[in-house]
Amino acid sequence: MMAASASTIKEWKTEKYVDQKQKNWPNIGKHILAQYDEDSVVVYQAFCPEIADYATSNQRFGGPKFSFTRMSWIKTNFLWMMYRCGWASKPNQEHVLAIWIKRDGFDEILSKAYTPGTQKQANVSKDDVLVRLQWDPDHTPDGTKEQRRAIQLGLKGEILKKYATEYILKIEDITPFVLSKRPLLTEKKMQHLNVAQERVYPVQDDRTAELIGVDKI
Repeated sequence: MMAASASTIKEWKTEKYVDQKQKNWPNIGKHILAQYDEDSVVVYQAFCPEIADYATSNQRFGGPKFSFTRMSWIKTNFLWMMYRCGWASKPNQEHVLAIWIKRDGFDEILSKAYTPGTQKQANVSKDDVLVRLQWDPDHTPDGTKEQRRAIQLGLKGEILKKYATEYILKIEDITPFVLSKRPLLTEKKMQHLNVAQERVYPVQDDRTAELIGVDKI
């Protein structure tokens, strides 16, 4: 019931890339760029058609091709997702999903996120790490590396099951939008490019902020 009612009010928003880059996004540092509101955060994943179709039809993950025994990676940053999937051109990443999840669920995911370094410092065994954290170079729409870092979160075990079946408010296949923007990925045309509307996500819990190493602005 929650997913059905939420899907009627959640709307994916876009904004000019050049405006966001100039006015809203830090140039350097580790920051979580995301589309969010008071109760939800949008994350992105790219899948083969079978997994994507099941997810959009059922508004949760599952089916014969989705694995709950493998780590599944989510990204809050639309352009990092585009770099990773080649704007929906890479094999088994032809469908890009925008996934609204509960904000408190996202905060729980962050609170359990470890890099190999912080895992070692905390004396946590590899088997007990349910969320793997990576800070990867962000990228411009044409794939050029930025100095700013983008977050990527790998989920497994109990937290993956909660994400896939409990946290989700809405799943939307945004592949048609992604494909329509491919012709605008040149420097001359990029001024006309709209991408996901994103702002710096505020990590409210000090312990979590320290654990994941996010920078303040």
